[in-house]
Amino acid sequence: MHCPFCAHPETKVIDSRLVADGEQIRRRRECISCGERFTTFETAELVMPRIIKTDGTREPFNEDKLRSGIQRALEKRPVSVEDIEAALTRIKQQLRAAGEREIPSRMLGECVMSELRQLDQVAYVRFASVYRSFQDLDEFRAEIERISTPLKSAAVADGTGEEG
Repeated sequence: MHCPFCAHPETKVIDSRLVADGEQIRRRRECISCGERFTTFETAELVMPRIIKTDGTREPFNEDKLRSGIQRALEKRPVSVEDIEAALTRIKQQLRAAGEREIPSRMLGECVMSELRQLDQVAYVRFASVYRSFQDLDEFRAEIERISTPLKSAAVADGTGEEG
């Protein structure tokens, strides 16, 4: 790495340590020529797949757009920023794990709904209503009944007869 002070092409690493939960390496460097010290951060460059929209157009994965959609669904809901960031990280990991250069937007939407269902069921229904284009109250009722059924089954199974 070139020295940012004198542009000499050689520097030496003095110290390295993991930061950002192991997602980055922080390196202290020293210029061999002028002796100045500076810090660099190294991260893996991971390419996200392109998104194939329902109309067939393709667009780059946009993390800001994803975050915005999730935050809109979670607006005024009791979910921490840390939980939202963890959900975003899991979604991105799922997309990368698919190993595809392009993925249908439907796959991304299903990943988002799965995460929202775990975070907050009201946010899940909000997102699903837009994503699946609910047309009337019957569709809302059907979706609420569908996500409520596992809760009722669990309450009966644990013998309390109470949900959650």
